[in-house]
Formats: sequence, structure tokens, C-alpha cells
Amino acid sequence: MIRGSVTEQHRVEAPGTAGRLTDAGPPALRAARLLSAVLLPLMAAAAAAGLGIDELYRETEPVTAMLRAYDLVTLVVAVPVLAVCLSPAGRGSPRAQLVWLGMLGYAGYTYAIYVFGTSFNAAFLLHVALFSLAVFALVLALGGLDVAAIAAGFGRRTPVRLVSALLALLGAGLGAMWVFYSVRFAVTGSPPEESLLVLPDTYLHLAYVLDLAFLVPTYLVAAVLLWRRHAWGYVLATGVAVFSVVYQVNYVAALLFQWRAGVPGSVAFDPQEPFVIALCVLAAGALLRSASAARPSRTGRDG
Repeated sequence: MIRGSVTEQHRVEAPGTAGRLTDAGPPALRAARLLSAVLLPLMAAAAAAGLGIDELYRETEPVTAMLRAYDLVTLVVAVPVLAVCLSPAGRGSPRAQLVWLGMLGYAGYTYAIYVFGTSFNAAFLLHVALFSLAVFALVLALGGLDVAAIAAGFGRRTPVRLVSALLALLGAGLGAMWVFYSVRFAVTGSPPEESLLVLPDTYLHLAYVLDLAFLVPTYLVAAVLLWRRHAWGYVLATGVAVFSVVYQVNYVAALLFQWRAGVPGSVAFDPQEPFVIALCVLAAGALLRSASAARPSRTGRDG
């Protein structure tokens, strides 16, 4: 059980492995890697189907354009990144394990949109399988990682205060925006808003639910724990920062796809986006650079 900050952690280590991460890991971690290995080709297949089959999505033009943009980012960014980090994550690389967590979070969040936000289509069962695989892999990975060992690789020079502030800004900004629009709707009946994407109310509702129930709390909890240099703070902060970088690429791609499809009211560019992406890249880069300090070990700690 993990309590307190990194300096308060106690863990059993084999001789000669101090400060290193495990190789095989506990059964939960091995199961998470197995599920991730199944997830990879299925993600590629689903994304290719969405891009290649014209009538796959039975949605309105704005939603179809958005989903195809997500498929493109999944195929050319998410799948390759997950594939590259999965093997070193299995060998205990702390940086690869943290990127792996972020990509599992991306898969779970993204396929929640496909599962809960779309009508029945030919890829329905595939999308359900992807959502389930991503969620269970993420839960198992979080439960199986040696969080204390990963956190021990972050030195005193890690800019925890800066990254904490960035994550708090992202979480508080997103949460405040969605809460304001929701309260305004309750008081005045004025429809909620969602960035510059053109989406029907049902998709706005789903976006609000996912962000307010999962993403915003993760930002804020990670910011607080990282500020206190708690072991879980390093893991959650890095994972959500990696997720954020890739998901912002999703947003940029969706704007372009809607604009190219001629969706009324669509725009090709959000002027706030360079600033948001810069914050995400800065947070992820600073933490991943520090995470490389811990070296992988070939000594497992199976139980």
C-alpha cells in the first residue's frame, strides 16, 4: 500500500535492483499488457474501417466528420505510439509505462464516444470491445505498476510546481467552462456550448459527462498530488499529460474535417489551441524527461 510522498515509500527489492523498476511485474500488469496487445490491431482495424467505409457511421455530417478525424489520429498517432511503448513498458521502462497509461486513457475516452454517442453500425461490437479492453487494461495497469519505483526516478529537479500549475489550469479552466454553461442552461435555458466543434446536443451532453466526471477530476487530483510530491502524483500527472497531447490533436483534426466537409458554422482553426497544446506538451515533456532517470530491471516481483 502506498502512503505519503516518495520519500516515505518502502518496497521490497532484490539485491542490486535499488531504484529500478520491475521487468515481468505482477499478474495484473501482465494481464494489462496482454489486453493492450489485443487492443492494438483492433484499434487499427476500427480506424481503417471508419476511414475506408463511406457509410459506416449513420450520423449527421458534423458527427461523421468528427469520428473520421478521430479515426485518422488513432491510426497515425495513437496506434503507433502505443505499439512503440508497449514492449519497453513490459521490460520495465518507466517512461514507456507512463506513455502506455496515457494511450490507454486516450483509447478508453475516445471509444466511450463511439460506444455511447453513435447509432448502431457495422463496427458496433468492435467499438464495444475496444472500449472494454481499454478500460480493463488501464485499471489493471494502474493496479499493477510499481508506483513507488516509478516515482523514485523523478529527481528534485523535476519541475513539479510548474507542471502542477499547468494541470490545475487545464482542469480548472475546462471544468469552470462546462459548469458555467451548465448553470446558465439551468437558469436561462440557453443551450450549452462546446468549443468550436459543431455538434448536436446529445454529443455536447456526452462530452460534458466525460470531461466533468473523469478528465477534470483527474487533472485536479494529479495536480494536487504532484504538488505534494506524492508517488501517485507523478504517475497520474504524466499519464493525463500524455493523453491530453494526443487528444488535442484529435480536436484539431476534427475542426479540419468538419471545415473540409463544408459543415455550416465550422471553422478550420481554434486560436486558443496553440496555447492549450503548448501547455500539454510542456507538462508531458517535462515529466517524461525526468521519468527516464529510473532504469528498468529484469528482476520481477510477481506474487
